[in-house]
Formats: sequence, C-alpha cells, structure tokens
Amino acid sequence: MIAPTVVAKGAGHIAAKIKEVALAHGVPIVENKPVAQLLYKMVDIDASVPENLYRAVAEILAFVYRLRQDRRW
Repeated sequence: MIAPTVVAKGAGHIAAKIKEVALAHGVPIVENKPVAQLLYKMVDIDASVPENLYRAVAEILAFVYRLRQDRRW
C-alpha cells in the first residue's frame, strides 16, 4: 500500500493561499487542526504520511471520498 503524500503545507498567509488555490480548483477543504499541526511539524513536502497518522488521515480521506460520491463538490 502506498501512503498518502503531503503535497503542500504552510502556516499563516501560506496556509491561507493554499486554501485559496484549493478552493479555486474545486478541492474540498476539511479542517482538522490537530492533524494539520502534526503533519506540519512531522512531514516534509513530498513525504509520506507517517504510520502513526494513517488512521487520522484515512478518516479525512474517507470523508472527502463520501463527498465525491454524494456529488457535493
């Protein structure tokens, strides 16, 4: 199994710009500050999500996939 990869990260103005670009491209935004903070501190861009965060990231991805199935985005 291939782990999810962090493709962007930022804080403050950079985080706001990432959200802006995501929304402009139809990417759903799911806010989970504890997970976001851990990923920000622990994972470099283009690196895989560490195993100890698989469950948290899987829950977020499952939510996004449900949105896709429901055609809400």
